[in-house]
Amino acid sequence: MLVIVAPGQGAQTPGFLTPWLDLPGVADRLSAWSEIVRLDLIAYGTTADADEIRDTAVAQPLLVAAALAAAETLGLSLSADGKGATPDLLAGHSVGELAAGALAGVLTPEEALGLVRERGQAMARAAAVTRTGMTAVLGGTDVLESIDKHGLTPANINGAGQIVAGGTLEQLATFKEEPPARARLIPLQVAGAFHTSHMAPAVDDLRAAAAELTPRDPRIKVLSNRDGTVVESGADFVARLIDQVSNPVRWDLCMETMASLGVTRMIELLPGGTLTGLAKRGLRGVETVALKTPDDLEAAKELVK
Repeated sequence: MLVIVAPGQGAQTPGFLTPWLDLPGVADRLSAWSEIVRLDLIAYGTTADADEIRDTAVAQPLLVAAALAAAETLGLSLSADGKGATPDLLAGHSVGELAAGALAGVLTPEEALGLVRERGQAMARAAAVTRTGMTAVLGGTDVLESIDKHGLTPANINGAGQIVAGGTLEQLATFKEEPPARARLIPLQVAGAFHTSHMAPAVDDLRAAAAELTPRDPRIKVLSNRDGTVVESGADFVARLIDQVSNPVRWDLCMETMASLGVTRMIELLPGGTLTGLAKRGLRGVETVALKTPDDLEAAKELVK
């Protein structure tokens, strides 16, 4: 069984799109999508520095567009007819859920990009209210208890010994001074405490934007970050995606579902590496390919066969 996954915010790095522009059709796709998101996706993906692409309003559209462009080069269908290579299962981490939803046919690529534009802007506005951030916690004991003690939220429970804490910069600084035993802390390059109560103001804005859409039921099984379940209704998928903005991402439960369904192969769309890294520790024995450069396409296409 093949699952294709789309990464979330923080996976972007300066210049990651550069080698992909040499592939037929990629530059044209990104140029057209730039009009939808009202950003120069090619410039942000090639010449922008780390600070520029850390901006939530930039990072989120950039990541969804990159994932969809890479999916198309892999032979997956971006059209309503569903013609093209078809995985058995789809999932996205945080904003990656929008890419997964588009590949599942819940939204068109254009609808997904329009919605992610609103999502990024709404979350950027929410992040500007209070100085917040996120820190990855690797390993350790009594991690959830320690996060709660410091008034933080376990914003991403990723499995494989990784939990991401979100909260104010002051709370994170105190957490750093008194970390969980035997844990390694890594501050993340993000602009706010996503998937925490700090993002609540963005939920209503996103719900209003989504009200203009008519989601379709998935034509490919797609998982929800809320609880790792397979979502059968397009309307439910979008509603969950909106609520997820201010609630924790349960990637651990998504991986549990992948295991229970018998996943044996995983491809992580551009910019890949994060989710396949988790899979190597949390889904042992599953064959993985992370799309980082076009050189990875051959190995990925072997998994699609």
